[in-house]
Amino acid sequence: MRRLSGLDAAFLALETPHSTGHVGGLSILDPSTASEELDLDRLITVLEPRLGLVPVMRQRLVDVPLGLDQPVWIDDEYFDIEYHVREIALPSPGSDEQLSEQIARIHARPLDRAKPLWEVYLVTGLKGGRMAIYTKVHHAAVDGVSGTELLTLFYDLTPEPRQVPFEEFVPRPAPSGLRLGREALVKLAKRPFQATKLVTDAILAVPSLASMARPYIDGLLRIRDGQQDGDIISIAPTLSPATPLNGAISPHRKYSFRTVSLDEVREIKNTFGCSVNDVVMSSCAAALRRWLQEHDGLPERPLVTMMPVSIRTENDRTGEGNKVSAMLVAIPTHLDDPLERLRETHTVTQIAKASQASIPQGLVDDVVDFAPPALTARAAKVYFGSHVFKRVPPFNVVISNVPGPSRAVYVAGARMLAHYPVSVVADGLGLNMTVIGYNGGLHFGLIAARNLVPDVDRINTWIAEEVATLLALAREEQANQAAKAAARKPGPPRPARATPRKRTGSATRAA
Repeated sequence: MRRLSGLDAAFLALETPHSTGHVGGLSILDPSTASEELDLDRLITVLEPRLGLVPVMRQRLVDVPLGLDQPVWIDDEYFDIEYHVREIALPSPGSDEQLSEQIARIHARPLDRAKPLWEVYLVTGLKGGRMAIYTKVHHAAVDGVSGTELLTLFYDLTPEPRQVPFEEFVPRPAPSGLRLGREALVKLAKRPFQATKLVTDAILAVPSLASMARPYIDGLLRIRDGQQDGDIISIAPTLSPATPLNGAISPHRKYSFRTVSLDEVREIKNTFGCSVNDVVMSSCAAALRRWLQEHDGLPERPLVTMMPVSIRTENDRTGEGNKVSAMLVAIPTHLDDPLERLRETHTVTQIAKASQASIPQGLVDDVVDFAPPALTARAAKVYFGSHVFKRVPPFNVVISNVPGPSRAVYVAGARMLAHYPVSVVADGLGLNMTVIGYNGGLHFGLIAARNLVPDVDRINTWIAEEVATLLALAREEQANQAAKAAARKPGPPRPARATPRKRTGSATRAA
């Protein structure tokens, strides 16, 4: 029995009829490398023995009586893998656009909390004989990085699937409500002692927290000029501006996926002395700028993005629970010049990383976990029901860069050609842009609220165009540097001047 942390439980509490708390991934496969036909039965045969490697895949959540503590994971006595692993087919030859539409529809549907919180779909009928696997897992169970590590449990490094001994699943007895309630009361009794540590940690983090908290306090107070009730006229520079991206969302989604060359992005970063993440962020800023211009919504101030940051250590690879923190970064959507955008992105991300280092992630868990979960969930519902998030959004968009497998992987013998993230949107946050590196590519997965960003594919197209623009500028800079180096190179040495021959002694005597 494992209890949810405060942060894990927060992903449950923040679900609404219009937003879900699961994350997903779309893997494009080449089945020609498989020794056996890849169908639903074959996929189940490969996956079933491996579920024991990740216990949460056969566990469901149980609430503690009266909401006195966080829910706990218990073995699902009715677990049925055929409920969780499914198959759909596109009308052949299925296009990427048709696949995107299907993924958007499936991703919009919430997971059943009475069962283990995951689903896998085998998608057939894709153009070129390809297949796809779409997975979705609740964010309460995994964060982005451990979710990627789950792929390494289900996927193989060779076309021949590794053999995992099959063990009969025998669910452990569920704890009684009396036991859960008793343990929760004991934990409640310890909270005064936990409060001392919590306050101490908060004080230590004040220097880094104060700069972020101040603009929200100003914004929520809604400083008025006395002319129009509710106007915000004085806000800190880091407060996110109002944009068409931020508003009430519908329950329906749009999804777009696209790949850019990792080698080309590395060429850009090596030429201009920045990082791969800087190139990603700057390209996203350029695409957002173009989208906002088309929708008459480009603000004068830069957009604020939330960048999830994994703090999972090398020794913490179980793939269970969330080990994440976040950075708030102002991305230069207000700048028109591509190189100025890239330089500014590099500057602000360096500053943000330095600030983030001083905020202890454990403090976030403790703050969320300190109040009884029933109160936390109620507060979350009141907060979102009051539409504060839509009125004063703390950030405009999520941009996340997640590391992927460093070499080619296979599922049931089929080679994975690409893997695209499918993330989360919520009220006030209509767009999430996530990228994962794999197999020589950066694979962008953009999920959006259909009512706010119905043309999300255009943003993905503009990301690729900005990378192409930066690459052309990088090669132009390389040519300029090569020309300057050639100009400084010394020319060939001049031939030595001939010296006059000396007269020999015999010639002198003859004279």
